[in-house]
Amino acid sequence: MEKYGFKEIEEKWQAKWQESGIDKARFDKDKKKFYVLEMFPYTSAQIHMGHVRNYTIGDVMARFLRMKGFNILHPIGYDAFGMPAENAAIKQKIHPREWTYRNIDTITRQLKRLGISYCWERQVITCAPEYYRWNQYFFLQMYKKGLVYKKFSPANWCASCKTVLANEQVVNGGCWRCGSAVEQKELSQWFIKITDYAERLLDFTGISNWPERVILMQKNWIGRSEGCEISFRIPCLEKDLKVYTTRPDTLFGATYMVISPRHPIVKEMLDKSPFRQELETFIKRVKNLNITVEATAKMEKEGIDTGVKAINPVNNEEIPVWIGNYVLMEYGTGAIMAVPAHDQRDYEFANKYGLPIRWVIKDPGKESSLDETGKAYEGEGVMVNSGEFNGMENRECIEKISSNLEKRGLGKKRVNYSLRDWCISRQRYWGTPIPIIYCDKCGMVPVPEDQLPVILPEKVEFTGTGESPLRKVKEFLHCKCPVCGGDAERETDTMDTFMDSSWYFLRYSSGLPENEPFKKEEVNYWMPVDQYIGGIEHAILHLLYSRFFVKALQDMGFVSFPEPFKNLLCQGMVIKDGSKMSKSKGNVVNPEDVIRKYGVDTLRLFILFAAPPELDLEWAETGIEGTWRFINRIWNFNERIMSYNDKGSNEDDVRLEKSINRTIKGVTGDIERNFQFNTAIAKMMEFTNELSKILDSGKVSRQKLTESWKDFVKILMPFTPHLAEEIWSVNSGRYSLSGEKWPAWKEEIIRDKETVVIVQINGKVRGKISVSTGSSEPDVLNAAVKDSGISRWLEDKTITKQVYIQDKILNLVVK
Repeated sequence: MEKYGFKEIEEKWQAKWQESGIDKARFDKDKKKFYVLEMFPYTSAQIHMGHVRNYTIGDVMARFLRMKGFNILHPIGYDAFGMPAENAAIKQKIHPREWTYRNIDTITRQLKRLGISYCWERQVITCAPEYYRWNQYFFLQMYKKGLVYKKFSPANWCASCKTVLANEQVVNGGCWRCGSAVEQKELSQWFIKITDYAERLLDFTGISNWPERVILMQKNWIGRSEGCEISFRIPCLEKDLKVYTTRPDTLFGATYMVISPRHPIVKEMLDKSPFRQELETFIKRVKNLNITVEATAKMEKEGIDTGVKAINPVNNEEIPVWIGNYVLMEYGTGAIMAVPAHDQRDYEFANKYGLPIRWVIKDPGKESSLDETGKAYEGEGVMVNSGEFNGMENRECIEKISSNLEKRGLGKKRVNYSLRDWCISRQRYWGTPIPIIYCDKCGMVPVPEDQLPVILPEKVEFTGTGESPLRKVKEFLHCKCPVCGGDAERETDTMDTFMDSSWYFLRYSSGLPENEPFKKEEVNYWMPVDQYIGGIEHAILHLLYSRFFVKALQDMGFVSFPEPFKNLLCQGMVIKDGSKMSKSKGNVVNPEDVIRKYGVDTLRLFILFAAPPELDLEWAETGIEGTWRFINRIWNFNERIMSYNDKGSNEDDVRLEKSINRTIKGVTGDIERNFQFNTAIAKMMEFTNELSKILDSGKVSRQKLTESWKDFVKILMPFTPHLAEEIWSVNSGRYSLSGEKWPAWKEEIIRDKETVVIVQINGKVRGKISVSTGSSEPDVLNAAVKDSGISRWLEDKTITKQVYIQDKILNLVVK
């Protein structure tokens, strides 16, 4: 049998697709649209198997839906700003632009080699001025609306990357990109008020189908809670110290307070404290440590008594104020009331430092309110040691104590969020310049919109130090104030690269216009993205920022929709030898090596067949070889069918017609229902097994064989487009399957004309009858009564109950 010559065929069809522009998106509001998008790649070196999986999944959907009659937008671009390019500039002594565009050329070649049906005319490159101009424009719109501000703030500082990180980019106390330990550094930085959208970001009603775990991750990150902000008086300072708690029912059990070493009140406390020197030593030691909420759960809790007292507002008791290394200024108010009897963290801290413990909620299952287990009691119960609230259920006291405090002016009911404003300042070169000018006379001045983009200078020295390289470029730094015309300086921070990826999907929608970020009519036609595909690692960072960005743009009148992505698929990883592929583990399989040996359609088919998209895929050489054999089997089937000698028999026509219709129905359903590509491919393999038997028998008409084969090639198209195109062209003489309609199945052909129904009497099988498929219950009962083998069990009996399961079982109860 002839071996499939994939190289020549794949190159031929990729050239034809590119030349014809068959994948080019066209705005047509009279057509039903479908926008399918994979998360765009970062421009580092070359694509890996994870990319291949991601893009192949999207391509199957795009090709399938195009054949189903949808107007398809399937674009591609590059996430091109960021630290790796700048690090390469330092390490390899090459300009970040050169490094980036060299990688873009490599990745573009690789993507085209995969045969992905992208609309290349809409390619976005985020480091290009024609793109980042609009980053700057949106920054200015948000600045006008009060959504952007600058303040001094402790920054997450990665000494290795020499830059500030957003809270979301700190993972287990380390940098999300390089893993190095993160410190705290006080800097003046730019923020976007994403917290203004916290409640709206908790509303997922505009989303059709996202994985539950992604929604849960976002909800947990936003961290909505209902509680009470309580004022504790500090007599020696004559001011209040506020705390936020979701458990005001435990307030009578608050025996000390702990504040962050960064709390503004610390400076005043130092002046009043008898332990000033010890406090300053402690603060200096812990202040610059980077501590995340996750880290506080595992770290050793340390603290020091300030010597200052606060007044518990419910019992007027004096309690000590401590400074602790585990209280974060960025969360809540930067101060907590400690209730050691009913919070395990507080319990351990109190035991460590000999602080009092007062039980105020009694475990209903115990005689005593004391806990002998060495643990705090964090369950529900009855109030004790709580004044007028004694004897009440603690849950009802949450509301009662909050209302009491509010009435007395000592507290206020409040909704709180863990979400913090988005820090977008980065002290690096390779990013979007922030369009702000500083003038001694006029202050902080936005760059006028007609002067955008603020272009990154080409000639820059990369030292690897923390200060932005832009500060040393005098031609960039020094400018004229757009208000007074006097000497001024530009902002030298650049934007977080998540600004780039928070709206790129909008730019794709209208052919990259020069004088606007996108055309309003076209963006409102194409958006939201109907199917978004990418890794679970982007569940919080990218997806949350994108949702915020779209809501903010909707409020400013740029778009008419509230959500960017209707449906989301988070594909699993590609692993080998039980681990994620990585160079350090030596288990990387280069996609180009596989393509050279087996062809791209073999790689695509294996990636789709080896596992459902949402699960991890274990790479196996035997699997790729098996897929290669199947590709060759299809190729040789085509040779057999083209040379088939019709012997005048059509005995197997019905059998083949039923088989192809079942396959079309099964494959269609598997694609449409949660991307079950592996089972769709299995059904196609089953069809080829049946086809082989029919060909061997020689009892099928040439016409029926050709019709069924063409339908099979159509459903093969999204999976192995090069192979399908070649077979289609030699069989039909027509160009490109992309313009063909997806085949429909006929239900009446699939359904058997007769079916066997089992008859049970009083729970025992008494016979089987053949009836027409879809027969009504009275007709089936009538046939059963007339059956001689069954009727004898009904003699002198009365049917008291009957249950019929369509086309399967008739169950009779008789007396």
